[in-house]
Amino acid sequence: MLATQNRHNSYADKKQRPITFEVGDLVLLKVSLWKGLIIFGKQGKLSPRFIRTFKELQRVGNQAYKLELPAELEGIHNTFHVCYLRKFLGEEPDMIPLSELRIDEHKRLVEVPEAIVDRKTKKLRRKMVELVLVRWKHTNGLTLTWETESDTRSRYIHLFADA
Repeated sequence: MLATQNRHNSYADKKQRPITFEVGDLVLLKVSLWKGLIIFGKQGKLSPRFIRTFKELQRVGNQAYKLELPAELEGIHNTFHVCYLRKFLGEEPDMIPLSELRIDEHKRLVEVPEAIVDRKTKKLRRKMVELVLVRWKHTNGLTLTWETESDTRSRYIHLFADA
């Protein structure tokens, strides 16, 4: 039994890698701290993962770090576990500009639709569903998603003022 436990422990130890940062490193902060990105109440696998780079101030224990947060994020505690941080390695990061963030009262990130680009009807088994192609604001690239027209109309009436 002891030999089996040792074999399993040695296998698990090979797969683990400690995450450490040096004081002064630039790190990326995960969006999930605000309980997800809200686009019609769902979280897509292609939604932005990180907000921007932050400078690390100091290490707190083995698993936590204090970050230098700007004034826009004053309601958020500045100490984070290592699972919410990634080392910044690139030149130009693919992240949301902090100036364009909208955070609601529950500290969740909210994206705002800019315009409806296209429409289509999708046939399901016994019904037809009207879909609209929505272009979203404040992302680095062009972000388009297909959403149901009824949800879009109920949440964002201003997009349908022209129609």
